[in-house]
Amino acid sequence: MTGPNGAPASSDRSWPVFSSLRGYQFGHLPGDLIAGLTLAAIAIPEQMATSRLGGFPPQLGFLAFVAGSLGFALLGGNRFLSCGADSTITPIFAGGLALLAAAGSPEYQPLAIALSFLVGLLLILSGLFRLGGIANLLSTPVMVGFLAGIAVHILVSQMPVVLGVATPAGPMLQRMWELGRHAGEANAYTVAIGLGVLAVVAGLEKVSARLPGALIGLVGATLAVIAANLEGKGVSVVGSVPATLPSPTVPNIGAEQWAKLIPVSLLIAIVVMVQTAAVTRSFPSEPGKPADVDRDFLGVGAGSLVAGLFGAFPVDASPPRTGIVVETGGKTQAAGLAAAAIVMALSAFGGTLLKHVPDAALAGVLLFVALRIIRFHQIAMVFRQSLPEFSLILATAAAIIVLPIEEGVAIGIVLSLLHGIWSTTRARLVMFERVPGTTIWWPAHPHISGERDPGVLVVGLQAPLFFLNASSFRADLLQMLQKKKPQLLVIEAASTPEIDFTAAQLLLELFTQCRDQGINVAVARLESLRAQAAFERFGLYGVLARDHVFHSVDEAVRALSGPSTRYS
Repeated sequence: MTGPNGAPASSDRSWPVFSSLRGYQFGHLPGDLIAGLTLAAIAIPEQMATSRLGGFPPQLGFLAFVAGSLGFALLGGNRFLSCGADSTITPIFAGGLALLAAAGSPEYQPLAIALSFLVGLLLILSGLFRLGGIANLLSTPVMVGFLAGIAVHILVSQMPVVLGVATPAGPMLQRMWELGRHAGEANAYTVAIGLGVLAVVAGLEKVSARLPGALIGLVGATLAVIAANLEGKGVSVVGSVPATLPSPTVPNIGAEQWAKLIPVSLLIAIVVMVQTAAVTRSFPSEPGKPADVDRDFLGVGAGSLVAGLFGAFPVDASPPRTGIVVETGGKTQAAGLAAAAIVMALSAFGGTLLKHVPDAALAGVLLFVALRIIRFHQIAMVFRQSLPEFSLILATAAAIIVLPIEEGVAIGIVLSLLHGIWSTTRARLVMFERVPGTTIWWPAHPHISGERDPGVLVVGLQAPLFFLNASSFRADLLQMLQKKKPQLLVIEAASTPEIDFTAAQLLLELFTQCRDQGINVAVARLESLRAQAAFERFGLYGVLARDHVFHSVDEAVRALSGPSTRYS
């Protein structure tokens, strides 16, 4: 049974494994094979470059891609999502691992493998317990700032390779200063290769995202190195790439090192969840139906677990690679599996093809990736529309750039949560007026004329009512009561989805205070099931009679104010 465009029907979501392949039709095969071939052409240079970005040999990126593709196809639900090494999370875990071991040291890869297991486990637990809401921890401005900061890290890490100079050490600002000092020592050949590949990738993407610009750039740069003997002129190359086949690997590290990896694994898991949710919602298997984000957490988590078993590092969902699968006619995860088979064959038998690939060419690919993930359009839009949220972009980017990267990510998450709290606490009590000639009550607005009755006060809070805003709610209401001195108070609760213990105690006091002052109290449009449960759970009906809860403000006013209501 299939849905639109040959997609598996929604009832297949409960299928335990390979859900996107259930009911596979032979007619899907041509589209999946073409998409898989295109995906492999895009992924090969990208995975090599991303692996080098993390401090690993290029071929380990191939294993990460194969592992991500297998793991997601096994447990994921989205038909198009491509999972593998990703430049968004690589600088984060590379920075975290660098605090425990130097890149290239014997301890570095076992730590990366352990980190992959931890991230995979966290993602699978998140999927099993349906914690998709965690993906909302990063607001859009914070995520934009986060990506801009990550882009700066990628640019700074790759510029020494492009310039052909020694990689500076120390904090980010010091490294940037050192790069500037030594820019005059750049090797003209490596600069030409790096910027040339960048130009080829960017130019061909303008023509069509389906064109494998990175692969074309790498092939051209490699041929130039061979033809002009550029290795003898200071151009470094990848060198011998040993054949790599996956074999089960278990990291031999102590309990203390496992414990030290937990904080960075939590940060990476959150970032992976945010990006996976974004990809799943942007490229849904069944348009018009909710994306199963939690199921896809299982798939990406399985990808990281398999990557750990293969001796690789954590993987992530990729927006551009997923878009390629969709644009080239992919129908199921068979496209990703086909691409994984091609990449695996290259890893096992094509090492000699990669021997003369210049490092500067891989750096050029990463320069393009870095520039692409800076969302210039969104930054400009936020600047025009909300300066406070633009400051969030700047603060998050600055934290990622200036501080150790894992600390910067943690600060970005905290800033996002603080922004949510601040937005909620800004919610103030609003007064409602009746729209003339109707039974509709609407928030008062200076450009909309409304009607009021001197003896009726209708108010509402357009936010959850809980401990963060309970005191301001109380202060606003008491001020309005003192000023209006109504006989009837109606609380319009349609926009109040939640009431916590602190707010409920405050409402009990206010209801009692109004009753003692002879003010009749009613609640209208208590629509939220959670708010209704709060009224029951916290004993609010012990003070407010159940027949004082109405389906509309007009019903409350007519029932408790009577026909003498005088609108003006």
